[in-house]
Amino acid sequence: MYTEQLFRDGDGRTYLRNRLVSSLVSGLSGLAWKTFQAVNRSLPEGRLPQPTWAPERILRSRERSRPVLGFPRTTDSLCPRCVPEVRDAFIRGEVDLSVFSSTHPGEIKAELVEENGRILMRKVCPRHGPFEDVISTNPAFTRRIESLFFGRDFRTAEDGPVHRHGASTIQYGRGAVLTVDLTNRCNMMCNPCFMDANQVGYVHEPGLDGIKAILDQAISFKPRRQIIVLLSGGEPTLSRHFLDAIRYAKRVGFYRVIAATNGIRFAQSEEFTRQAYEAGLHGSYLQFDGTTSEKNRHRGVGNLLDVKFKAIENMARAGIKTTLVVTIVNGLNNDNIGAIVDFAVRNVDKVQTIAFQPISFTGRDEEVDDETRYAQRYTLTRMVEDLQAQLSADWKPMRDWFPLSSYSAFTSVMDILQGADAPWGWSACNCHPDCGIFSLLVVNRRTHEWAPLSRFFNYEQFIRDVSVITDSGRGRSLTGAQLALSIMRNFDARKAPRGFPISQIVNLFKPSSEKSDSDRNDRMKTRSEKDEWRVLAVEGMWFQDLWNYDFRRTEMCVIPYGTQEGEISFCAYNTGVGWRQIVENLHQTATLAEWHGAKGRHAIYSMGRSVEIDGTSNELLVPATGNNDGRGGGEDAGPAPLGSEREPLAAAKPGP
Repeated sequence: MYTEQLFRDGDGRTYLRNRLVSSLVSGLSGLAWKTFQAVNRSLPEGRLPQPTWAPERILRSRERSRPVLGFPRTTDSLCPRCVPEVRDAFIRGEVDLSVFSSTHPGEIKAELVEENGRILMRKVCPRHGPFEDVISTNPAFTRRIESLFFGRDFRTAEDGPVHRHGASTIQYGRGAVLTVDLTNRCNMMCNPCFMDANQVGYVHEPGLDGIKAILDQAISFKPRRQIIVLLSGGEPTLSRHFLDAIRYAKRVGFYRVIAATNGIRFAQSEEFTRQAYEAGLHGSYLQFDGTTSEKNRHRGVGNLLDVKFKAIENMARAGIKTTLVVTIVNGLNNDNIGAIVDFAVRNVDKVQTIAFQPISFTGRDEEVDDETRYAQRYTLTRMVEDLQAQLSADWKPMRDWFPLSSYSAFTSVMDILQGADAPWGWSACNCHPDCGIFSLLVVNRRTHEWAPLSRFFNYEQFIRDVSVITDSGRGRSLTGAQLALSIMRNFDARKAPRGFPISQIVNLFKPSSEKSDSDRNDRMKTRSEKDEWRVLAVEGMWFQDLWNYDFRRTEMCVIPYGTQEGEISFCAYNTGVGWRQIVENLHQTATLAEWHGAKGRHAIYSMGRSVEIDGTSNELLVPATGNNDGRGGGEDAGPAPLGSEREPLAAAKPGP
């Protein structure tokens, strides 16, 4: 792109000139945008196309449905005591499967109320009495996040065999990530665990034909959007069909395949890692609970931190991108989340996303007592405040965080630009605004300076611009022109990190690239010597449990499970009425004794047992900690401990 040469920052003497030029381009784009929109408003809206993959024409913003938001409000929830009783009755054969699809077992009303600086969910079961849990510790933040919800995707169509789960049925959209469990076996035995792996007395491990059927089913209804296929478990790499499942998902046409993994197989074998990449594995969701051995000790593996580091390096060497998936448990590792961001910033060429997940009391933790639940509960609002405090950075909760669903404002423009005859719709993340949030950080891969993107790019105004562009319906060419003007007008060169050119904002949001599975950092790369900038996405995804369950979130889930019984919301599968236990019991592969007799036992690393890996040295840059067990390589690995005694990795400051 021509702007790459125009705004190249060759040395310090050119910085001011480049910043002035960027400011001029941004200012002129703002004037052009206002002029264009003045004309736009005087004309009738154009007709939006109906793509072949969609059940109807592309929706304008006012045509999108929305759940009831704000506080107080009433919703449908579940009794934490009734649900396990009904589920266990099904497993014992005392009730039929139809009870879950045609009745409402365990359902009760819940009130969401604001009280004493918190948002609470309160509900009362006629049999088991009252229940209460905290939803937010910062009502103003939650109200802002809800205010930025731009509406649901299409209602699903032609999906009868796929979505048939009673009150838990997904009703809107295609989803953004399809999770497919390849096995319920795991080579660890730890808490927290969504599925109680290795402790249910049976093996649930679909054959290759079963996996293919699940993936074929995923493209059988509308809207037919691109999604990420997430191979999960248990530990998916234990399945003998792992590599073939990757290949088949790519053959079907899914643009990215990712593995949710503890990293053990990837740490143990560079050859296996290379085979996974060659089969089509794009990335990993790597379990990662902290930057020290202490913060990983609860997982029960003696050398787990070394395993994580080895897996990250082996995957990066092969070309596999890593997302760190962090389960936050209050009192266990919430004081280390700033250090995890610090670690990711220092290794941004190997780690591109952090997915923080406050604990959900399900699976192995479903029978938690109230005292433990109250002590360990952690909210997204606490997360954003703790990150700002631990990093002492200009990273503001009310400026720099947005609902994951705000990505969906961009989706409709991309659907227009790719044309009505495209085989797939653009990936859409229209989840409930209370489900998840994100913030984008721009990181200098050489100096490790960083800044929130929204400090110098008005993302909130940009997503509102995108709705205006979609609603006007001006066709592909004028839509693309408006998008370019909006990108450039929302860039503020005065607040950008030194050396960050406007061309990088254009690259970040441009609608296409040479590779269909490219991501934001592929687009950020340049062919110049000044290939310095990357984007680190920091996300918070709070999955539900029986104490805070809200059916309004379930019905618009964007992370469904693909199963032998159709596609089921992530939260309805792992918690809710317990569709995981229902599906796995219906489709057991073998009892544990039968499996061990026929297949043998796999290694399980627990009770302090260490994983056999080839050495512990690595080239990762790890922030030193108070107990000094960070073992990264390189001169950047040993600053003073993260905390009040040190100045943390500095956020990039605007140039003079």
